[in-house]
Amino acid sequence: MFTDSHCHLDFPGLIEQLPDLLERMRQAKVTRALCISVQLEDFPKVHELALAHESLWATAGVHPDYEDIAEPTEEILLDLASKPKVIGIGETGLDYYRLKGDLTWQRNRFRTHIRAAKRCNKPLIVHTRNAGEDTLAILKEEGAQACGGIIHCFTETLDFAKAALDLGFYLSFSGIVTFKNAADLREVARYTPMDRILIETDSPYLAPVPHRGKTNEPSFVPHVAESLAREKGLSVEEVGVQTTQNFNTLFRLAPQA
Repeated sequence: MFTDSHCHLDFPGLIEQLPDLLERMRQAKVTRALCISVQLEDFPKVHELALAHESLWATAGVHPDYEDIAEPTEEILLDLASKPKVIGIGETGLDYYRLKGDLTWQRNRFRTHIRAAKRCNKPLIVHTRNAGEDTLAILKEEGAQACGGIIHCFTETLDFAKAALDLGFYLSFSGIVTFKNAADLREVARYTPMDRILIETDSPYLAPVPHRGKTNEPSFVPHVAESLAREKGLSVEEVGVQTTQNFNTLFRLAPQA
């Protein structure tokens, strides 16, 4: 019923408990999870998870926070994207919160990912923090509407949401939407059409209420659905079914039996 559209199951704290974690997913009716690549060096671990488990999928990309590591080229990303069960490009984007100074390299990396996504016709997974104006500008300049994608862990303004939706992107809401101080984010959720919403955990980070402060995991994603259900006047089941359908539509996956 539920799909976790963004998690990092290869990270310490999760990979060690993978069998139990997958069983808790099953019990929580979380039938799919997308494992996100953040470094080229770690891609084999992410891909191995997807190949080994029917419920898991993978992406190929390098996170904007990582400096002084192997830099992706379009050709490298295209090669990784061609592998079985790799369905998206990213995590990519801009982050002006953690890193300062001349971030031209970060913007260039973002452009490389967009170009690769367009060439292989697979969606982008976009991270943006304190960089909304530049993120939108680059998406528009590079014609990212041709491949589409997700603004993951959405925390931007309503105006940003409208611009991203106009580009054909989906908005993915994380456990942050359950936090008491997230009224503005819940307003964005109310505005966003249900056929353009995804849900995620960003495990192991950002555990939703009532698990806030704990290590996050995919089995917690129904709590995100519960928060959205309240805002939308829907049942949790309706949110789960629709967001899973949205995931399948974006990544061109067949519905599960």
